[in-house]
Amino acid sequence: MRFQYCNEMKTGYVALVLCLNISVDPPDVIKISPCARMECWIDPFSMAPQKALETIGKSLSIQYERWQPKARYKVQLDPTVDEVKKLCNTCRKHAKSERVLFHYNGHGVPKPTANGEIWLFNKSYTQYIPLPISDLDSWLRTPSIYVFDCSAAGMIVNAFLELPDWSASGPAGSVSNCILLAACEAHETLPQSDEFPADVFTSCLTTPIKMALKWFYRRSLLCDSLDYSLIDKIPGRQNDRKTLLGELNWIFTAVTDTIAWNVLPRDLFQKLFRQDLLVASLFRNFLLAERIMRSANCSPISHPMLPPTHQHHMWDAWDMAAEICLSQLPSMVEDPNSEFQPSPFFTEQLTAFEVWLDHGSEHKKPPEQLPIVLQVLLSQSHRFRALVLLGRFLDMGLWAVDLALSVGIFPYVLKLLQTTTPELRQILVFIWTKILALDKSCQVDLVKDGGHTYFIRFLDSLEAYPEQRAMAAFVLAVIVDGHRRGQEACIEAGLIHVCLTHLRGSVPIDAQTEPLFLQWLCLCLGKLWEDFPEAQMLGLQADAPAIYAPLLLVPQPEVRASAAFALATLLDVGGDVCRDGVHGDDECDDDEKVRAEVSIIRSLLSVVSDGSPLVRAEVAVALARFAFGHKQHLKSIAASYWKPQSNSLLNSLPSLVHIKSPGSGYINPNHYVPHASIVSSQIGPLTRVGSDNPSVVRDGRVSTSSPLTTAGIMHGSPLSDDSSQHSNSGILNDIVSNGAVNHSRPKPLDNALYSQCVLAMCTLAKDPSPRIASLGRSVLSIIGIEQVVTKSVNSAGSSGRPRPGDPKTSSPYPSVAGMTRSSSWFDMNAGHLPFRTPPVSPPPVSPPRPSYLTGMRRVCSLDFRPHLMNFPDSGLADPLLGSVSSSGSTERSLLPQSTIYKWSCGHFSKPLLTVPDDTEEILVRREEREKYALEHIATCQRSSGSNLKKRTAYLDTKFETGTKTALLQPFSPIVVAADENERIRQAIRKIQHVFYLNSVGVQQEDFGVWNYEEANLLNGFDNHDFPDKGISKLCLVNELDDSLLLVASCDGNIRIWKDYTVYGKQKLVTAFSSIQGHKPGVRSLNAVVDWQQQSGYLYASGEISSIMLWDLDKEQLIHSIPSSSDCSVSAMSASEVHGGQFAAGFVDGSVKLYDVRIREMLVCASRPHTENVVRVVGIGFQPGLDPGKIVSASQAGDMQFLDMRNLMNPYLTIKAHRGSLTALSVHRHAPIIASGSAKQIIKLFSLNGEQLDSITYHLTIMGQKISPVSCLTFHPYQVLLAAGATDATFSIYADDNTQAR
Repeated sequence: MRFQYCNEMKTGYVALVLCLNISVDPPDVIKISPCARMECWIDPFSMAPQKALETIGKSLSIQYERWQPKARYKVQLDPTVDEVKKLCNTCRKHAKSERVLFHYNGHGVPKPTANGEIWLFNKSYTQYIPLPISDLDSWLRTPSIYVFDCSAAGMIVNAFLELPDWSASGPAGSVSNCILLAACEAHETLPQSDEFPADVFTSCLTTPIKMALKWFYRRSLLCDSLDYSLIDKIPGRQNDRKTLLGELNWIFTAVTDTIAWNVLPRDLFQKLFRQDLLVASLFRNFLLAERIMRSANCSPISHPMLPPTHQHHMWDAWDMAAEICLSQLPSMVEDPNSEFQPSPFFTEQLTAFEVWLDHGSEHKKPPEQLPIVLQVLLSQSHRFRALVLLGRFLDMGLWAVDLALSVGIFPYVLKLLQTTTPELRQILVFIWTKILALDKSCQVDLVKDGGHTYFIRFLDSLEAYPEQRAMAAFVLAVIVDGHRRGQEACIEAGLIHVCLTHLRGSVPIDAQTEPLFLQWLCLCLGKLWEDFPEAQMLGLQADAPAIYAPLLLVPQPEVRASAAFALATLLDVGGDVCRDGVHGDDECDDDEKVRAEVSIIRSLLSVVSDGSPLVRAEVAVALARFAFGHKQHLKSIAASYWKPQSNSLLNSLPSLVHIKSPGSGYINPNHYVPHASIVSSQIGPLTRVGSDNPSVVRDGRVSTSSPLTTAGIMHGSPLSDDSSQHSNSGILNDIVSNGAVNHSRPKPLDNALYSQCVLAMCTLAKDPSPRIASLGRSVLSIIGIEQVVTKSVNSAGSSGRPRPGDPKTSSPYPSVAGMTRSSSWFDMNAGHLPFRTPPVSPPPVSPPRPSYLTGMRRVCSLDFRPHLMNFPDSGLADPLLGSVSSSGSTERSLLPQSTIYKWSCGHFSKPLLTVPDDTEEILVRREEREKYALEHIATCQRSSGSNLKKRTAYLDTKFETGTKTALLQPFSPIVVAADENERIRQAIRKIQHVFYLNSVGVQQEDFGVWNYEEANLLNGFDNHDFPDKGISKLCLVNELDDSLLLVASCDGNIRIWKDYTVYGKQKLVTAFSSIQGHKPGVRSLNAVVDWQQQSGYLYASGEISSIMLWDLDKEQLIHSIPSSSDCSVSAMSASEVHGGQFAAGFVDGSVKLYDVRIREMLVCASRPHTENVVRVVGIGFQPGLDPGKIVSASQAGDMQFLDMRNLMNPYLTIKAHRGSLTALSVHRHAPIIASGSAKQIIKLFSLNGEQLDSITYHLTIMGQKISPVSCLTFHPYQVLLAAGATDATFSIYADDNTQAR
C-alpha cells in the first residue's frame, strides 16, 4: 500500500511523572507576583498539598484518556529514581511492542542539568536526585514518546540527541521510533504570567480547545461582551460534532491537520499524524502550543523537528470559527434547549476546494483544503458534496490519488462502504476505482472489511448505468487479482453467477450495452479463476466457454481480447484443476474436461488472425498455455508434417480456412451498434489509442454508411471437421506440479485440432506486428519448432550491417501510437478511428491506457475522455525464448503473460470527467483544414488542366528499382514514395522502406518522405524486416487530423504508422494481415488495397477468390465478398463520395461495381476491355456525385468510360496509349485524368475523353525525355500531378494557376 495503514502503531501504556513538591519552590526559580499557579486547571494552593498533588495527577490522567481511552495509565507523584525505574520497566514489559508515553512535569524541581539530567526526589524529600537521560532511555526503550514540561526542557532534548544510538550516522530504527516534545528551548524559562496556567504546555497538549479559547478570548473583541467564566461552561461533548464543543474540536482537528499536511514532508506527516491516534492528537495540540507559547517568548521544540507554524494563515480561519461559536455561547448557556447554529467553516472550505478544482493542476500548489475535505466526510450533511469534489480531485491523475492517500483518505472511504445511502453508491464506486487504479494493495483491507460485497451488489444492480457497473467490475477484478482470499470471498458472494448472468444477456450487443462493462466482466472473471482450480471448475460447470464464445465476434477489440483472456485462464483446468481426478472426484470427469478444452481452443482459433493486435496477443498467450500442457503431441504433429526438404511448415499444414468458430456463419452487425451512436447510420465518437505521447485522442468527423445487413466473423473461419469436433478421447497430458511437467500416460486430443493449433502458432510467429510475432515464436519454442519460422528472417537480416543513427535502426518498431479517424471535407458527423496495440512484455506499473468511452453522461454530469497510454518498445523477454530445454522440462512461470488486464487498468488511471485541454485547439485546426479544402475544391472544379506540364519539383529517390507508389499529403508540401523491391543498397538486404522526400540530401534508401518545396529529405525507415515483400499501396488515414500512413505490402499485410514525417520518431500504430484464405499453390498474393476514409473501410484482394472488407474502427473483418470471377483483382478504387461503394478491375479485363450497403453487394459487372492484353491496370471514380461513373484503363492502353448503373457497355472509349499503359490516376475533384506509359509519356484527358496535354520531355534547357512511368497520383485539393519513374526519379507537375499560388 502506498501509505501503510496496516503499520499503525498504538500507544498502550502512559507513565505520568509529576514532580511538583507543592508549597516548596525549587532553588533556581524566582517567581513573580502574581504568578501562574494552575496545574491541570487546578489551583494547588486551594487544598492541602498532598490532596492537591493527587487531584492534579488524577486530572492529568483523565485529560490524556480523552485522547486514548484504551491505554493503561500509571501515575507517579513526586517519585524517587527507583520508583521511576520500576514504573518504566513495568510499562515496557506490559506494552511489549506498543508505544509508551512518558510525561514529565518538573515544575517543582530544578531545571535539567547541562548534561540533560532531570531531577527527582529522595525518599525523605530532602534532596533532589538527578536521573540521567541515558538511564531513562534504557528503561523505556522504543517505541516511545516523551513529553517534558519544565523550564530549559531543550537541555533534555539535546541530551537525547547526544546519546550513542542517536548520534550515530544514519537514522537508526530505534531512534526513528522515539518522539520528543519539550516545552521550551534549553535557554528558556516557562511563562510565569497569570494569563497562562503554570502547565501551559501540558494544557495545550491535553485540553487544546479550552486553552485556545481562553487565549483567544483575551485577544478578541469578545472580551468586552462575553463572561470569561463561560468558556468553562461550553455545552456538549468533544466527540459529538452536533454540539458546540464537538464542532469546535472538529474544526480544530481540521485546521491543525491542514497546517501539518501543508508544511510537513509526506513521510513525516504519515508518521506523526496517521500512525498513532495519541501521537497524532499530541502533535495537533503541539501546533497550538507553539502558537500560544511563542506569544510569551517561549519556543516549544520537538524531535522530529517541525518547521514554524505559529503564523500559518489557517489559524485565522480557526480564530473566525472560534469567534462565531463563542458568540453563541451566552444564549446556549442561558437556554440549554436553544438550537445550535453550525459554523460555516466547512462549507466555506469546500467552496475554496471547489475553486481550486476549477483552476488547479498537477503543476500548481496542491489544494491545502484536502485534509479538511477528509474531515467533512464525517458529516452526513456535507458528505455527498465532499465525495463529489473528492472524486473530481482524484480524477485529475495518479498524483492526485497519491496526495489523497497521503492525507489519510483510505480508512474514511473504507468505512463509508458500510453505509447504505443510495446517493453515495455511484461516487463511492468511482472513488474506489481511482484508488485501486493506483494502489492494488488496498485489496487486502477491502476483503477484510467485507467491502467486496458492496461492489458485487452494485455490479448486479440494474439501477446503475453500465459505465458505473464497469467500475465496480474493475474494483472486483483488482480485489481478486493474485489474492487468493479475495478470490475465495468473491466466489462465496456469488460473483461468478452475477458476471455470467450479465454476459449471457449482453450478446448480441445493442445500443444500451456499454462495451467497457462487458470488457471488465470478462477481465474480472478471468482474474477470479486465474490459477485457482476450484474457480475454474465452477466456471466450466456454469458453461462459461459457451457464454464467452460469441464475445469473440463483437465489434470492440477490447471486449474480444478480454473474452480471449478469460477463456485462456480456463485452459489451465487441463493441467491443474483435475490433477486429483485420479482419486475419483466425480466433478473432474475426463470427457467433460476434454469437451471444455476443445470448445475453448476452437473458439480461440477462430480469432487467431483478428485485426486487432490486442486480440492476437491474448490468443498467443492462450496457445502457449495449451502448448505447455500438450507439447509432446504438438511436437509429434509438427514433426509428421515437417520434412527436411520442405521450405516451410506452412506448406504442409492444413489451412486455417477449415477452422470454424462456434456459431458459424456470419453475424448481423445490426446488433453491434456502437454505444455512442445516435442513429443507425452514424458511428459515434470511439477512441482507442495508445501512445508514449501525452497528447490525447482527437474527435474526428466521420460519416458512415448504413449498417451492413451481413458481416463476416474474423477471417470467416469455419468449424473443424466433425471428427475433431466430437473428439473426447483424452485430456491434457502434461500435469504440472511445482513448476515441473510430468508426461506420464498422455491422452491426446484429436490430431486435426493439434494440426490447426500448430498452424495457428506458425501464423502468429509470422505476424506483421513485431510484438505478436515475438509471442508466436515463443509459443513455437515451447514445442521446439521456433526455427521453422524464424530462420528466413534471421538469415535475411544477418547479411547487412545497419548504419548507426539510421532511423531504421534507431527505432524500427516503436511503442504503441494513437490513431483517430478524420473524414472527408463534407462530413459533419463526429467519430474516431483509433487502434490499440498491446505490449508483449509485462507493462510498467499502472500503465495508462486508452478508452473507447464516449461519455459518463449520468455520473456527475461530466464526460469521460480518452487518453493515451505508454508502453515499452521491448518485445518478449529473452528468458522466455531461450530457457526452453529440449527435454520438455519448462518452468510454468516462463510462459508468456497476458497484457490485456494491466493495459485495460490504465484507462482508470487517466482523467475520466474532464475534457482534454487542447481539444479546442484541435477543432480549430480541423476547421481551418476544412475551410482550406472547400476553397481548393471549388478551384479544382473550375480548372481545365490544359497546361499541367510545368515541373515544380524533381527528386532523385535513389531507389534501385524505381518508384512503385507514392502519395501527396493534402495540407503540407510532403510526398511519400516507395520502391518495388524494398532493397537497401548499402545493407545488401531486402527490406521495405518508407521515406519523407525532399529533393536534396537524399540517401540511398528505398522508402522516403520529402518536402518538395524545400527539397529536403524528412525521414526514412523500414516498414518491416521480412524479405521479398514489396509495397502495394500507400494511403493516408485521418487526413484532416494528424494523418497516419497506411502501408499495404504485396503480401496483404497492413501496417499503419504515425509521426512518419519526423526523423526517427515514427511509431507503428497497428499491423494485421488483410488477406486470408488465398488459393492453394499461390506463391505471390499481389495484394490490391484501397482505403475509404468516409466509412472507415479497407478493401483488400489479390490472388484470392474474394474481396476482404475490413472495418478499421472495429479492427475486424466484417465481410468476405465473393469476387464471382475465376480471375484475380488487379485494380481497385473506393468511392470518395459514397461510403461502402468501390469498383474492382480484374485480370481478364472485367470491371465490377460493389456496394456493401445492399444485400447483394455486387451492383453490376461489365467487361469493357477486350484487347489481347486485357489486364486492368487502373480504375477510378469520376469526380462528382454520380455513384456509377468510372474510368478504367487496361494494360493494352485503352481507356473506358463507364456508367455502371445505367449502361453495361462503355459510353466512351479512347485509345490512350499503344500498349504498355502502366498507371492511371483520376483527380478527386478536378475534371482531369492522367495516364502513364512505359513508353515515356504521360497523357492528360478531360472527362469527355478529350486529350488536354501530354508530358514527354522535361521543360529544361537540356530537354531530355521523361523516364518510363511507374506510378501517378494527384494532389487531393490542388491541380498537382506526381509521377514516379522506373529510373528512381520523381517529378511533380502543376498548371499555371497552382504554380502561381
